[in-house]
Amino acid sequence: MTLIKTSLLNAIAVAIKMLTMLGINKILAIYVGPAGYAAIGNFQNAVQMITTLGSGAINTGVTKYTAEYHADEAEQRKVWQTAGTIALVGSIVTGLLVAVFNRELADWFLSDEQYGSVFIWFGLTLVFFVFNTLLLAILNGKKEIKRYVIVNITGSFFSLIVSALMIVQFGLYGALLTLAINQSLIFFVTLALCYRTTWFKLKYLVGTIDRQSAINLGKFTAMAVTSAVTVPVSHIMVRNLLGENLGWDAAGYWEAMWRLSAAYLMFVTTTLGVYYLPRLSELQDPEDIKKEIIQGYKIILPVAAACGLVIYLLRDFIINLLFSKEFLPMCELFGWQMVGDTLKIGSWILAYVMLGKAMVVVFVISEIFFGAAFIFWTYLFLENFHLQSAVLAHVLNYFLYWAFLITVLNKYLHKWKT
Repeated sequence: MTLIKTSLLNAIAVAIKMLTMLGINKILAIYVGPAGYAAIGNFQNAVQMITTLGSGAINTGVTKYTAEYHADEAEQRKVWQTAGTIALVGSIVTGLLVAVFNRELADWFLSDEQYGSVFIWFGLTLVFFVFNTLLLAILNGKKEIKRYVIVNITGSFFSLIVSALMIVQFGLYGALLTLAINQSLIFFVTLALCYRTTWFKLKYLVGTIDRQSAINLGKFTAMAVTSAVTVPVSHIMVRNLLGENLGWDAAGYWEAMWRLSAAYLMFVTTTLGVYYLPRLSELQDPEDIKKEIIQGYKIILPVAAACGLVIYLLRDFIINLLFSKEFLPMCELFGWQMVGDTLKIGSWILAYVMLGKAMVVVFVISEIFFGAAFIFWTYLFLENFHLQSAVLAHVLNYFLYWAFLITVLNKYLHKWKT
């Protein structure tokens, strides 16, 4: 499966997901307002951290080793059984803890204990949430792109319907509850599609933990846990900096800007995950790796930059179409956010080499450092640049991150070659 073919297939799912996300954003803008966006952002960060910890943070490793052992189904099954057993134990224990400490979590992430029941629902359904992501990681590693696309399309339509009903009926509480249980319900669709393959049986998901597989997956646990903590925590702290200094509407404008970025960049970021991670896991020759990187810069980076330019030029129209007049102050964020997004994609193409080659130490150090730097730059710019402080921090952080990755990977590729 080539980059272009993968991208075209992925584009179908991404286009639908993007449209449904934008539709949900419009409903949120009408029914919860800018301040509600800030709360939703905090809860999404909580979901990201909890699901990563509950799964044992092994999904990226599952994709890598499923792709790497493409010619050895016995080794693949060892990886799946090890990952599934870890995920089962981790999700049950984590889910129970989330349900028990629901009020504390609601107070910490949402500053309101009345939303504790959302965390109860999330905790009770976490095991399905975790196994859905595990099955998607297996499909990705097996390069079952068509099935992967079907799951994502189904999930998008389901998310739109359920979100619309819940948000209109229950407002912010409905939005939070939808985020808590959506992926858990999609698990049954993913499982049904996996069952229709010749290579899958349910017993392959749970069994004896293979020592070598556990060690290999442990490398990705370290990387995924680092990302699952540093990225959401940095976003929560930036959101809090904006909310406490400029008001929670300001934090909502930045959250709306970030969600819009995530929507239009989805085509690029999902292609990186669906194509690059399995592909880079297979490649051993440094020259072949360089060719894949160059191909990415020829195709993916120009697309990201062009999309950013279009979004910037249509910013007033987009705010009125996808949000509401309450969100007009976010107009000043578009320019620098689009520049930062382009730099982000440029750096992520290289970051997937770190993931594909399990460069644990470099990955962990860089995630922690640049996560902290994002908070620091925002704090530093806040007094002089106010609402724009976070988007300026976004630009500077990814410029430095890209420069760092170029330096480090040049060194590593040279070492692999020799």
